[in-house]
Amino acid sequence: MKNIRIALWTIPTTLTVLWLAASLPFPETLSIAAIRDLLVQYSGVLSMGAMSVAMILATRSKWIEPWLNGLDKSYRLHKWLGIMALVTSAVHWFVLKSPDFGLITLPDGAAVGLLADVGPIEAFFQSQGDLAEELGDKPFKFVVLLIIIALIKRVPYRFFATTHILLSVFYLVLVAHSVLTLDFAAWTQPLGIVLGLLMAGGVFAALMSITRQIGRRQRATGKIEATRMFPELDATAIELTMDDRWKGHDAGQFAFVTFDRKEGKHPFTIASAWDPVARRITFISKALGDYTKFLPDRLKTGAEAIVEGPYGRFTFDDAKTRQIWIGGGVGITPFIAKMKELAATPGTKTIDLIHSTKDYSPEALEMLKADAEAAGITIHVLVDDRDGFLTGARLRDLVPDWKSASVWFCGPAGFGTALRSDLLSNGLAAQAFHQELFEMR
Repeated sequence: MKNIRIALWTIPTTLTVLWLAASLPFPETLSIAAIRDLLVQYSGVLSMGAMSVAMILATRSKWIEPWLNGLDKSYRLHKWLGIMALVTSAVHWFVLKSPDFGLITLPDGAAVGLLADVGPIEAFFQSQGDLAEELGDKPFKFVVLLIIIALIKRVPYRFFATTHILLSVFYLVLVAHSVLTLDFAAWTQPLGIVLGLLMAGGVFAALMSITRQIGRRQRATGKIEATRMFPELDATAIELTMDDRWKGHDAGQFAFVTFDRKEGKHPFTIASAWDPVARRITFISKALGDYTKFLPDRLKTGAEAIVEGPYGRFTFDDAKTRQIWIGGGVGITPFIAKMKELAATPGTKTIDLIHSTKDYSPEALEMLKADAEAAGITIHVLVDDRDGFLTGARLRDLVPDWKSASVWFCGPAGFGTALRSDLLSNGLAAQAFHQELFEMR
């Protein structure tokens, strides 16, 4: 989370400093028209900067993950940059269209004289004012609509994924708008260079999205070997045998899986350790939405699935010899994978696993306890209606030496935030709390 906040502040701050360097000194007389022009340029720079970085993050590039500590964090930054772009582009459009400021038009003779005083390239840019305005007006409205759709979680994932690709198309149009409208002198200054590089990266990312090349190198094919239903949990375990393109994964990672090409890919945490001989991986799907609700009825033994990954850095790697794992609901999945790994290759860490859940399945619970015993892990199961909710105070009672441990949490975001706040306020170091932000939108 720390790196997300750093990036979220660094991007607009850097662009602001570069814009000021390119714009200073301001006109001695700041008329309404001059202020309007400055606001239009500044909001446009922030909009395209945020949008470009968001586009680059959407490529799921492996080199980004280490710095942001996982694709889940990358997607969180992507989301907040999208919100930033929505706000700054709205300011840009409203300032530009505001009748209180108006548009400044030069007499024909003045315009000809102005173009005569500049080079042919700058003259061409200045002559494209009508085109630039057209490229910015309607695409902006579509982009606003598409970003709002992306932020509404009730919108079905399939529709969200389709409309999100359209964002790439309109982004390309807005890049053309920006190239024509940015102050020409800025292109030879640090502002223009940095913004140009960001937009070049964004254009590359947009083309990858439109041609569906994102994640292509990480794709492998799996064949469904078996499925197992847990009705009390509304969950299904899906076991696949992977082809040679799957190079393995670390316990705690996740992948995007396509069971139905019409529906597209969905993220699932891997619930198994990797065995290069058996080449099998297991996913657990819980009925949380329209797609996962009906997924069990659509799965057929022997059918193929496309698996893209692995992604994520929720892999339990730290220097602590004491760890506390907390799995809320279906968030238990990455811990199952790690327990299976430890059963095959025992570790040296002392670990307590706390599974807090609303739903209860005797069969699944027995399997979980067997995994914990095989891995040498102490397990605590708290069923909400039977045992009450897990709180920070209760966790501290369950594990008295909690201050010496690192905490690994996967589950509902609000639940994790509450536990983190409690533990940090009672002395846990911020870097000792690891939370999987398993929200891709």
